[in-house]
Amino acid sequence: MKAKTITLGILRALGIIVAILLFCLFVYKIQSVIVYIAIAAVISLIGRPIVWFLKKRLKIPIKLAVIIVLLMVTAIFIGIIALFVPIIVQQSENLGQIDFDAFKTDLNELNIQVREYLGVEQIDIIQGLRQTSFVRNFDLEVIPNFMNLIFGGLGTALIGVFSIVFISFFLLKDSKLMLNSILVFSNRGDEDRFKRVFEKIKALLSRYFVGLTLQIFVLFVLYSALLMIYEVDNPIAIAFICAFLNIVPYLGPLVAGVLMMLFVISSNLGADFSTIILPKLMYVMAGYGVAQLIDNFINQPLIFGKSVKSHPLEIFLVILIAGLLFNVIGMIVAIPVYTALKVIAKEAFSEYKIVKNLTKDM
Repeated sequence: MKAKTITLGILRALGIIVAILLFCLFVYKIQSVIVYIAIAAVISLIGRPIVWFLKKRLKIPIKLAVIIVLLMVTAIFIGIIALFVPIIVQQSENLGQIDFDAFKTDLNELNIQVREYLGVEQIDIIQGLRQTSFVRNFDLEVIPNFMNLIFGGLGTALIGVFSIVFISFFLLKDSKLMLNSILVFSNRGDEDRFKRVFEKIKALLSRYFVGLTLQIFVLFVLYSALLMIYEVDNPIAIAFICAFLNIVPYLGPLVAGVLMMLFVISSNLGADFSTIILPKLMYVMAGYGVAQLIDNFINQPLIFGKSVKSHPLEIFLVILIAGLLFNVIGMIVAIPVYTALKVIAKEAFSEYKIVKNLTKDM
């Protein structure tokens, strides 16, 4: 009898392991669908306040309000594409007409000027690039393969965009759709508790993503004005890239700052370093620092403090731990996931206290 019990226990454990592996395989196979649902959920959280405003204040039917919001999202997406496509086309044309001898001369001239200004030994940039393993082992077939990859991915991208818009429509139209899906996993009698937790999480995440969108927009405006003032090439596109990088806490602004420095230098390549490049670089980085101060002391406290209701030190530690465990992706999703877990834990702890008090009274 004992041997039979052990055998059943082993078989049950193996069954559980096989079920977990099959579930992981299933999740891996449908990961693109999960990404579509996640993006659609973020769009619905951002767009829900607008839908509510159109429905309640302007008395617009819910379906029409949802369509208006999705048209706004689509217009923003098309605007971003329209912003970058001409730049990519222009840069492609420039690459075909570039004078590499003049480029090498400008690059070495900049190297000489920097060396003389800083008083360091001259470094041959061109020779250094030639000695790198990437340049020595570069395969020209990479270029056509890369182009085939881009065009091959256009169909997948179109399917993804359509799927996201389709899912977002129903999530925005029916606010209880996701809730009803989650209630399937609740025990009978716990439905009200699940609803309460879900509504709290949805409200906090909605405020967080709306605030994050506002943060990126404010930085985009500040960066655009800064780059336009100092006549950096393609200021709108550069400002958008640098602002969007702020979705990665702490690390994103550092990368954006380095990119902005490189863009400033490339826009003035061939000019005198000490009289043109260096002063412009200092002014742009000073303006970038002011924008970051505005973001850190005005935007972020409003977003992280009021939306997720967490202390800045608490948020910093959560982002740091998530970054160490899951790299950049962990840093991006750290705050939303932590907010949801915090609400769930708080609700569970409050339920535990209620049960404990009832037990004491009995």
